[in-house]
Amino acid sequence: MLDRFIQAFIPLFVAVDPIGLAAIFLALSRGTALVARRKIARQATLTGGGVALLFLFLGQSIFAALGITVSDFQIAGGLILFILAARDLIHSAAEEPAPLVEGFGVVPLGMPLIAGPATIATLLLLTNTVGVWPTLAALVANLAMVALAFGYSDWLGRKIGPTGLRAISKIISMLLAAIAINMIRRGLAA
Repeated sequence: MLDRFIQAFIPLFVAVDPIGLAAIFLALSRGTALVARRKIARQATLTGGGVALLFLFLGQSIFAALGITVSDFQIAGGLILFILAARDLIHSAAEEPAPLVEGFGVVPLGMPLIAGPATIATLLLLTNTVGVWPTLAALVANLAMVALAFGYSDWLGRKIGPTGLRAISKIISMLLAAIAINMIRRGLAA
């Protein structure tokens, strides 16, 4: 059982990327009060977890019923991420960035970042190769790591400071744009 858990945990860890999510969370929540950030982190983790669980148990059926593929899902997720990244990159440092909508814990953090095409495709593959229960255990462990990463992002923010956060925000936006293009490209290639 432990061996199958590890076989499921590692690919999900790569797909979910809790460490990268902490940096994205920090950049997106810049200027948001601590209480609101905690609420957004909880909202993102619950949304991502809920969507991932839905696809873990019903993913094949949902895709078949809707006539879509994982590739279609990658393209849609990539478009959403690209729009968000471009929005942040267009604002200059002198401008006050437009605030994100209150529910950015749902989109883009919960979906498509936590429960995006990579995570959903990995879940669908793992349920067929290692089984549902080891995959479920690995998913729960990865979501716990996401919650920890979000929880410690405040500490990281204090260490880096406002100028560092602005620099990281622009770098993260460029990376998000690149991730979005990669998702779209892979979706089109499949």
